[in-house]
Amino acid sequence: MSKALERREKLRSDLILAAERMIADRGLAGLKTRDLAREIGCANGAVYNLVADVDELILRVGSRTLLRLDDALSAAENAAVPSPRGTLVRIAIAYCDFAAENLELWRALFEHRMAADKIVPDWSIDDQMQPFRHIYKPLALLLPKRSPEELGITARSLFSAVHGMVALGLEQKLVAVPLPALRDEIAVLVRAMLDGLVARAD
Repeated sequence: MSKALERREKLRSDLILAAERMIADRGLAGLKTRDLAREIGCANGAVYNLVADVDELILRVGSRTLLRLDDALSAAENAAVPSPRGTLVRIAIAYCDFAAENLELWRALFEHRMAADKIVPDWSIDDQMQPFRHIYKPLALLLPKRSPEELGITARSLFSAVHGMVALGLEQKLVAVPLPALRDEIAVLVRAMLDGLVARAD
């Protein structure tokens, strides 16, 4: 790799890390390319020599957030748990804890909207789908008669239910729920959903 290319890659990495810090501190709405350029020591226009546009920059930060989420879910999945139900409960609570600990970066995953005519790149879609495998595997053990397509839908439905509780529970308004209580309620919800799914499958 040439020196010029090395410098560009270093600057690009610095840009993504700076954007990550800015979103963590200010939220997605506080992301300003002029401030990023100043922080990494380049001209404002040079930012667009490092990434195609702000959408790509946000997606790159999102991929880093998703990778850390994936690590957290892997740790929950690999912990000593006696059953697929227990695994899914731990995964759900790990998701809640990750969101609470990385609130603005987690929110940015869902707040970011691209223009209707823009296509989300394949690398970003792949990164977004990775965490679902943690839900899919224990569900497959609980519901062995379901097809892969059915399991995929069930995994997304279970995620949506947990995500909704986390999103509302962590909202810093009237519906905010203390984290210990939110964790308990999520565990109750996941167990109830799984009991119902298994009962219907019998």
